[in-house]
Amino acid sequence: MNYVDLVAVLAILQLIFFGVLVGRARGRYGVKAPAVSGHEMFERAYRVQMNTLELMVAFLPALFVAARYWPQSWVAIAGAVYLVGRFIYWRSYTAAPASRGLGFALSMLPILALLIGALGGIIRGSAA
Repeated sequence: MNYVDLVAVLAILQLIFFGVLVGRARGRYGVKAPAVSGHEMFERAYRVQMNTLELMVAFLPALFVAARYWPQSWVAIAGAVYLVGRFIYWRSYTAAPASRGLGFALSMLPILALLIGALGGIIRGSAA
């Protein structure tokens, strides 16, 4: 099984799940499209989805490039930490936005590790 691909697909499914939650919050709190403000609980759900989308731009390329140079199991573990971090971020941000720090850190640190690993692998590979 290709765990890196599995993590990538799970990250996309997670983003879709957060999008569904935004749609449900839109209905529950009466926020009509295209508005992105109007009720605090809707705005929290929306920010989780948008923050996740913003991070995906860095996460997916870093994941796939790092997987070219490092053992896929290591890369997949970093990706799994990212996924857990996103769920912690979602739960904490929707409950109390000030408590989102752990989830954010568990999302950003794997991305940074993957980027550093990808860059190191590229540099190491071009020196050979």
